[in-house]
Amino acid sequence: MRADGTFTVKAFTPTALKPEPEVTTGLPVGVATIEKHFEGEVAGRSATLFTSAYDQAAGVGTYVAMESFEGALHGREGAFNFVHSATTSGSDRTAEFFTIVPSSGTGELAGIAGGGGMAVEADGTHRIWFDYHLG
Repeated sequence: MRADGTFTVKAFTPTALKPEPEVTTGLPVGVATIEKHFEGEVAGRSATLFTSAYDQAAGVGTYVAMESFEGALHGREGAFNFVHSATTSGSDRTAEFFTIVPSSGTGELAGIAGGGGMAVEADGTHRIWFDYHLG
């Protein structure tokens, strides 16, 4: 099944976490937490741990995000984890990865498995979709 939705970022909070040992690279590494709210066939909220190596001025870098989602897909309520990552060279989005974490589903979403994706439209709308099955 495919569930489509949109989301808004309600909070983006950088943290002071510093990797040890410290290694200096060409791009700074940062960690943040994010709260998102979802609408549509994907309805609910998520808490995200977000890590990136990114140059804000050039728009170049890579991120990895682990999300804990609570809500509903097609009206089935529960919670699960999903992970996604992507790279940008400023005007594109490549090396995308998106998967639902096995054995993470609860409630009516127990046994959820699959993947999905995310996109940001020209008008700034954030879209998400899950291609999933319940097993």
